[in-house]
Amino acid sequence: MMKISFPLETPAYCEADLALAFPAVVNGIRLECSITAEALEDHFGAASIRAEDLQNAFRAHAHTIHVAARRILTELGAMPVALHSGYFRFSE
Repeated sequence: MMKISFPLETPAYCEADLALAFPAVVNGIRLECSITAEALEDHFGAASIRAEDLQNAFRAHAHTIHVAARRILTELGAMPVALHSGYFRFSE
């Protein structure tokens, strides 16, 4: 069984990818996960692609985002996860 946790850190804005990066620790190994600005706008109410707006939406919905990342990590194993809008569209 995989042990997965999400350190309480402010997600980092990745301007080149238009995404927020956040850490996951899987069986003691730190991985970088991310969620796109599009997903945060479409499904979590981010007002814009500005870092502050994305981080506010992430904070307000961190539990749901972490549940999604945990589900993918459990299915695919210990590898970086990128959450896109389509994932949430089809999982709702």
